[in-house]
Amino acid sequence: MKQRVPAGAELLFPDIGRAEAYAELLATEGVRRGLIGPREVERLWDRHLVNSALLAGEFAQGASIADVGTGAGLPGMVVALARPDLQVTLVEPLLRRVTFLSEVVDALELPHVTIVRGRADEVSGRFDAVASRAVARLPQLLRWCVPLARAGGTVVAMKGEAALAELEESRELWHGDVLGQAEVRTVEGPGGFSPVTFVRVPVRKAVKVGWGVAAQRAATKRSGRRR
Repeated sequence: MKQRVPAGAELLFPDIGRAEAYAELLATEGVRRGLIGPREVERLWDRHLVNSALLAGEFAQGASIADVGTGAGLPGMVVALARPDLQVTLVEPLLRRVTFLSEVVDALELPHVTIVRGRADEVSGRFDAVASRAVARLPQLLRWCVPLARAGGTVVAMKGEAALAELEESRELWHGDVLGQAEVRTVEGPGGFSPVTFVRVPVRKAVKVGWGVAAQRAATKRSGRRR
C-alpha cells in the first residue's frame, strides 16, 4: 500500500517526491528486512520522517553531520532529504542496514550522503555536528559522539521526555572544559504533527576516543577527595 503524504509534511522537504520514495522503501523493503516493524508503517510520517526532519533546521548551512547508529536512516537520511546542502555521514555497524542504506542512496541519488559501516569509535574524521536518535541513554551516547565532533561543534540527541533526566545522569561528564552548557529544545511540527525534543551539547575542544571514561574517572576521584 502506497504511503500517503500527510498535509504539512511538504513544508519540511524541498523535494517531497524523494521523501515519499524513502517512506515507500521503509514501508516495503524496510519491513521485509526487519528494519522497521510492521506496526510502524501507519505512523512512518508522524513518528519517524517528520519527527526526524524537525531536526534539520538545527544545523548551519553546508555543515558536516554524522548520524551515529542510524539504523534504517533515522534521523540522518531524513535530515539529508530535508537539507541537501549538508554533508551527511550515516554510521551503522550492521551489514543488512548498511546494504539497505546504500540502496536508498543509489535509488534517490543522494551524492551528499556517505555511509560508514562501523561503530562510532571506529570512525575517523571530525564533524560539525553529531546526531543520534534512540540509540542509548545520554551518558553513553555522549561518550560515543563527543570524540567525533570538532572543536566548536555540537552533539544533538533526540530524547523526548527523558531529556532532563538523562542530562542529570550525565553530569559527571561536564567536569573539565570539554563540554559547554547543554540546552534542551523542543521544536514544534507543522499542522498536527507532534513536536520533537532534543538535547544540544556544545563541544568546546576536540577529544580522543575514550574521553568519556576518563572524564568519569576524574570526576569520581575529585568526589572521593571531597569526602
